[in-house]
Amino acid sequence: MNEVSRNPEIALKVDASGLKCPMPVIRAKKGMSSVAVGQAIELLATDPGAMADFKAWTRSTGNELVIAEQHGEVLRFVIRRLK
Repeated sequence: MNEVSRNPEIALKVDASGLKCPMPVIRAKKGMSSVAVGQAIELLATDPGAMADFKAWTRSTGNELVIAEQHGEVLRFVIRRLK
């Protein structure tokens, strides 16, 4: 995997901090619909369940979860639109 694959250019940043399930996923879905195939969004969330939610959501939608990391209470996801 090359550097661009692991760190794609972010086309849209979405802050879903403070929102509970299912709102972070709904915000991601809305954000994904506004970017082109191949582009990525970055989403920040504080809901602890978001880690499992985004793994499942990207699998079910066919998009790529490029980065899923936690910094303190903040979860950061980078998702590339593939469809």
